[in-house]
Amino acid sequence: MQPVFLITDLFIFAVLLGGLFYAWRIRHDRHLLANWRLALKRPVAMASGLVLLFFVLVAMLDSFHYRPVLAPVEGQPTRYAAEAVSVLDVVLAPLSKARERSYSAPLSATGFRKETVERDGQKVRDYPRLNFGGSQLKDPAQELSGDVIARSMQALGWALTLLLILTVGSLWVAAQQTNQSLPQVWQRFLSGNTYWPWRSIFLTLAGLLLVIVWLVALSQHYHVFGTDRTGNSVLVFALKSVRTALVIGSLTTLVVLPLALLLGVMAGYLRGWVDEVIQYIYTLLASIPDVLLIAASVLLLQVFIDKNQGVFETALERSDARLFFLCLILGVTSFTGLCRLVRGETLKLRELEYIQSARAMGVSTPRILRRHIVPNLMHLVLINTVMQFSSFVLAEAVLSYVGVGVDPKTASFGVMINTARAELAATPIVWWTLATAFVFMFLIVLSANLLADAVRDAFDPRTRLRGGVPLPAVAAQAPIIAEAA
Repeated sequence: MQPVFLITDLFIFAVLLGGLFYAWRIRHDRHLLANWRLALKRPVAMASGLVLLFFVLVAMLDSFHYRPVLAPVEGQPTRYAAEAVSVLDVVLAPLSKARERSYSAPLSATGFRKETVERDGQKVRDYPRLNFGGSQLKDPAQELSGDVIARSMQALGWALTLLLILTVGSLWVAAQQTNQSLPQVWQRFLSGNTYWPWRSIFLTLAGLLLVIVWLVALSQHYHVFGTDRTGNSVLVFALKSVRTALVIGSLTTLVVLPLALLLGVMAGYLRGWVDEVIQYIYTLLASIPDVLLIAASVLLLQVFIDKNQGVFETALERSDARLFFLCLILGVTSFTGLCRLVRGETLKLRELEYIQSARAMGVSTPRILRRHIVPNLMHLVLINTVMQFSSFVLAEAVLSYVGVGVDPKTASFGVMINTARAELAATPIVWWTLATAFVFMFLIVLSANLLADAVRDAFDPRTRLRGGVPLPAVAAQAPIIAEAA
């Protein structure tokens, strides 16, 4: 196995390290810790955070790339495959290899369109049997629905058994830590009278577990979300698209933050000709239609790639370079809103008494910016960052739909929607590609928006919510599960 590090992989690992460092800083900053606790005590925020965490884990599995070792040849050194694969590709290999000839509907055992098949020595027009989906059935017309229901009930049984074991174990641990009886702990859990929203956490994890177990059980014998025109599983393509969506959202945000924060603080604090120049720059960028600028930049990159084939060894690296460049361009064209917000807030902060006192005492400008201005802007930056994440995910879908987004060979929700445009015009309508992309995008964007609302309410002093419960009263409640941690 030969590790392969794509450009976006390196930035994903950098984001992960940055997140770990931020978590370490939260533990040592009581103000940040109090605000994040206030945000995560909201049941909706905790549930949406768990859903986002699941998608992040899927994206991380798809970010560990390597070249597998080829079969050894006597007298030759170790050889590796030309194209790199990810850990997620290995996990989904059974589904990826179970290819059909063309379209097939979700949970179907036959093709979607009639073909000429030979039956009893005669050629007839009928729906052909799939190579993988429902291959264990002798008579799909009579056995399909019963087999799907039986396997679904079996998956439900496994999931409920696992949930029961986890629930009993968690309640027992909570009872031992809080010196309460199991009925008392259970009653508080059901009523939601806990320090953390454990009831919402349990319901969210239960829902995720049920869906995952059901998908695993049914995917062993069926294409749960159907297949596309080339016979590939739509579920595999959707799971591969999760990484693209999160890369677009996170890396574009990393491009926006330093530009907006640096230029906004300089314009608001230094004023004068610096303010005029910076305002001219972001006003000029805001006057250019984003789609035209992005389209021109992507086309220039594509021309460079076509003329310099030796720069990138594989098609995966070429597609990844285009994805990375798209993040850069999208970030450059999207920082203007946050820059205006930071500039306006800095103009207000520089006139406050403690800032003027620091200037009168001879404190240098860099020290004032680092110790007083920037820390008081971070709540706005954090709120805007979380809220812009979902808009960048949607922007990728729109750009790929109009043909100036990621490479057509890259798995993304925009590519799925662009493909569904022609499928919806076919007869009969192929609806499951668009439906799958919609469901996955809806879950990602909705989770990000709900978490953003909770973060905004917790970090913005003007709109901070206490959830109807005074903070001291909440803090005085005894924990239920693993509060000691």
